[in-house]
Amino acid sequence: MPILNAIVHRIEKTGDAPARLLPASQSLPASDALEAMLEGLTRAYHAKKKAWGHFAQDDREDAAEASALASEITAYLAEQRDFVALTRGIAERLATLLDAHLSVSGDLMVLDTRFGDARFLTLALLHHREGFAIGEDLRPVPARQLNLTQMSLAARLDIGQWQTGDSRQYLSWTRERGGKALAEGFAALLGAEEGVDAPGETRTLLKAFSDYVEKEDLPEEASREKTETLVDYASEQASRGEPITLEELSGLLDEQQPKAFYEHIRDADYGLSPEIPPDRKTLNRFKRFTGRAGGVSISFDSHLLGSGVEYDAASDRLIIKQVPKQLKEQLKGQD
Repeated sequence: MPILNAIVHRIEKTGDAPARLLPASQSLPASDALEAMLEGLTRAYHAKKKAWGHFAQDDREDAAEASALASEITAYLAEQRDFVALTRGIAERLATLLDAHLSVSGDLMVLDTRFGDARFLTLALLHHREGFAIGEDLRPVPARQLNLTQMSLAARLDIGQWQTGDSRQYLSWTRERGGKALAEGFAALLGAEEGVDAPGETRTLLKAFSDYVEKEDLPEEASREKTETLVDYASEQASRGEPITLEELSGLLDEQQPKAFYEHIRDADYGLSPEIPPDRKTLNRFKRFTGRAGGVSISFDSHLLGSGVEYDAASDRLIIKQVPKQLKEQLKGQD
């Protein structure tokens, strides 16, 4: 992933004293260490719980309500503002945010990178932890290390999607549990508004898939294979920090009829966006319960347990609230 620009500004914060900014005066030179660090930072960011959305200025007529950061990035991309000035402005606002909500120091890293045809602007407040290393004399020595897992304030902008205007979820930012005021302050700093509910969209996608499997009356093995295909694809996209593309997923689910699942979603009007940011936690809970005994074969998606399907452990009974249409017609035919 070529690095077009990279910089680190240090923010020192001790107790109740005001945060002190130690800004860098120039961008970082290219190095193998910087490239390796970018890979680690990217992996850590993809694993974080995030919000997805867009800059507020996209649907605000009042310029006072627009994202200042969006305007500054626009000037930078037009070569009307240099990278050092752009990132120093971000660091100054971040220092103010830390004064209000946190008593920690950190290093703000900002990177402008290109990956294939895509270009990203990534920013992250990085913290250190005390560790150990082996010195030249082969003895343990104290060593400060970056703690990427503690990265609580970070954001990533897909510049291409933003500029083309085809998406409402080109901007993502960390949204850790707790610290609601901090999370809201960080979103305000970015000038960001949520454009999609990742867990809700993922749940709707899984519901659409369950309906599709039921409508097609697929054999159990085929149903299981398609479930694994969906989960594997969505999990891979989540690990890469990329959205689920419905048309691409549809093609993977059925190579003979690559549009079938996509058309099912469109025709049933589930209200899904063409691209969905996957929610890993929701995906991890999605599986199929199956069982076969005494000539009875049962299979259903786990999210139906407690709603469409109930299990009474005391009497060892499984209650199906909504009998599949095909099965219902067969049962009626036996009257």
